[in-house]
Order: sequence, then C-alpha cells, then structure tokens
Amino acid sequence: MSDKFRELLRKVGSGRHTGKDLTRAEAETATMMILQQEATPAQIGAFLIAHRIKRPTGIELAGMMDAFDRLGSKLEPIAVDRPVVILSSPYDGRSRSAPINQITALILATAGCPVLMHGGDRTPTKHGIPSIEIWQGLGVNWQNLDLTQIHQVLSQNLLGFVYLPQHFPLAHDLVTYRDQVGKRPPFATVELIWSPYSGNAHTICGFVHPPTETMMREAFALRGVKNFTTVKGSEGSCDIPRDRTAIIGVGEERLIVSAHDYGFAGQEFPLVETELVADILAVLAGKASELIRSAIWNGGFYLWHCGISPDLTAGIAEAEQLLLSGQVMQKLVELRSATQCYI
Repeated sequence: MSDKFRELLRKVGSGRHTGKDLTRAEAETATMMILQQEATPAQIGAFLIAHRIKRPTGIELAGMMDAFDRLGSKLEPIAVDRPVVILSSPYDGRSRSAPINQITALILATAGCPVLMHGGDRTPTKHGIPSIEIWQGLGVNWQNLDLTQIHQVLSQNLLGFVYLPQHFPLAHDLVTYRDQVGKRPPFATVELIWSPYSGNAHTICGFVHPPTETMMREAFALRGVKNFTTVKGSEGSCDIPRDRTAIIGVGEERLIVSAHDYGFAGQEFPLVETELVADILAVLAGKASELIRSAIWNGGFYLWHCGISPDLTAGIAEAEQLLLSGQVMQKLVELRSATQCYI
C-alpha cells in the first residue's frame, strides 16, 4: 500500500465538508502513481469513484494531462506548414448515431490538412464501437504500426492514429478499473483533450455537459494551449450535429452554427454496427444518403474551420466535390496500402 497515495485519496475522498481539491502537482503525482500502478487496486478504485463524485477541476485536469505527457508516447513533429489537427473521440465509443470522424479525417487529409486520432479498444462504460474498429473495417490497420511507422504514414499521407494498447499501455491498463467501478472516471475527460503529438497542433475535442467544457478550457489555459476547439457534438464527439444548433468554442469565442441555415438540417444517422463500414464506403463512393449529407456538412465545416476553405459555404462545396470525385476514396486506398506494407 502507498502511504503517499493514501494521503491524496484522503484529500479528495473526505466528503463535501472536509474534502479538498488537489493542486496541479498533486493531481500529476496521483495520476502517475495510478498509471504506474504504484497505488494498490483498492486505492485506485477508491480514487476513481471519489474523484468522480467530487468532480475534477480544471487545475486537476491540467495535472492529469501533465502526467499523461510525462508517461505517454508522443509523435515527433512532421514537416508541414499548418497545425496537425488532433481529432478526438470518446474512448468508450458510439452506440446511437453513426460516427462521421473517420470521413472527416479523410476529407481533411485529402485537402492537405494533417489529422492525428487516438484511442483504444471497446471501453467501459458504453462499450460503443471505437474508432480503431471502424478503421479496421475500412482496411486500415493502425494497430500493427509502431510510432516510427505511424510518424511516416502521417508525414506521407497526412493521417495517423495512436493506438493505446500498443503505444500507451499504461493508460490502456486503466480500462479494467473503469469496467469494475462501472462509471467513467475523470480520465475520460483527459482522453478527450490529451494530444499524442509533440509539434504544432490544433486539438478539437467534443463534450456533452457545459461544466465539462469549462474544465477543459481552464486546463488548456493553465497548460498554455491556445489552439483548441470545443464542440458540443454527437455523443460527446467532434461530429457537428444536423438536428440542432451546434455550439462550438474557439478560444474565448462562441461559434453558433445551424445546419438548417445551409440546407443540411436532418436527423442523426442511426448506428447499425453491422452496416456501418458499408455505409461509410457508400459515402466515399459518392452515393446519395442521409449519411453523405452529414459527411458533407461536417467536412465542409472543418475545411473552413481548419483554414482550407475561405468560408463555410465554400467548405461545403469543397467537401462535396472531394467525395463525389472519388478523391477521398483514393485517400483511403492510399492509407490501406501505407499501413499494410508494415504487416
């Protein structure tokens, strides 16, 4: 048993009247002891539940991210003139609406904007379909690559994926605790805002509840991260919804975007896991559907937001042209070849 960790646990777990927030340094220490499993399983489980009940602060999130940076793997910078977009996704996946993230990443990469994603396997508590499974279904096998190989693919093809079981096993080992406690721990928020890239990056992260976004913003500010975007997206992802007004944070500003204003209003495309890969391939083949409308809407927004297109209308037109011309499908073919050559 770790006496040092017990004191940190006592601080966050003493209840409403006597409990206290951790300092940034204490949060970093606690996270490092958890990741390295210097604390006992009982202590780790107790901390995760106590900290969830207490709710993390932005200061604590900054300390947790400090620990992730110290112990996690990061890609070295690639030779590009624009920031690498870190397109985040909830690690416990999607269960209701079809993800657009992979199509968005392919559109951006096709247009010359580099994208890096990250995640692991099926994760509690949702156990939704994770990004890695979708890529596998599309024939892109990120899980077989080491960091040097991912760096090469990102450099040459402008798209990469950091796979936790392979590249950050200390963080992946926390999945067992998440399953046993049955609740998302504060690390679920860290996963959304952590960047596995050491160069110039633009982190885009989704959220569901406004207090979570406030904590994210404070953590970014404390760590000196200025280039970030927060999105009240579908199921906590970066996917821009079509069935409601999108609330997007850009620095200190608020961007309100409505699909209705651009002729793209509609319901979320429902997720049917057994059909998802076929649905995505149909989009890349340019076949008309509600999903391709969601892909064009998201691709258009991010082409504009990431500085490729001069305005949202132009971004929508470019996203549609890239999809219907087959250029995005060709990017997928290139990625398949680039990742399979390492098997």
